[in-house]
Amino acid sequence: QVQLVESGGGLVQAVGSLRVSCAAPGSGFFIRTMGWYRQGPGKQREMVATTTTGGSTNYADSVKSRFTISTDTAKNTVYLQMNSLKPDDTAVYFCNAGVLVPADEDVYNIWGKGSKVTVSS
Repeated sequence: QVQLVESGGGLVQAVGSLRVSCAAPGSGFFIRTMGWYRQGPGKQREMVATTTTGGSTNYADSVKSRFTISTDTAKNTVYLQMNSLKPDDTAVYFCNAGVLVPADEDVYNIWGKGSKVTVSS
């Protein structure tokens, strides 16, 4: 069973930086897409940034030029570097991956448990 392990959340002051990481340990599967979503207090979950194995990326307008998504394919790990953080970025950040499991001949949509990021003003 593929699991996503997140790390790196925490408390940071506005205009500061933080990096969250998400790894998919194990073998027997192939990552097709990885991304970050977030859910702020009283808000719906929204896409923050996504990337594919082909290298294409997509960002929410609210984080463009401030956040950068990157991957280490050898480690099945995705990172989200967050700069110039604002209080509005406060949320639980969820890692997501589209995973191909050849043994099952199926693609699964996997979610991490979430990593809390709090930006103080």
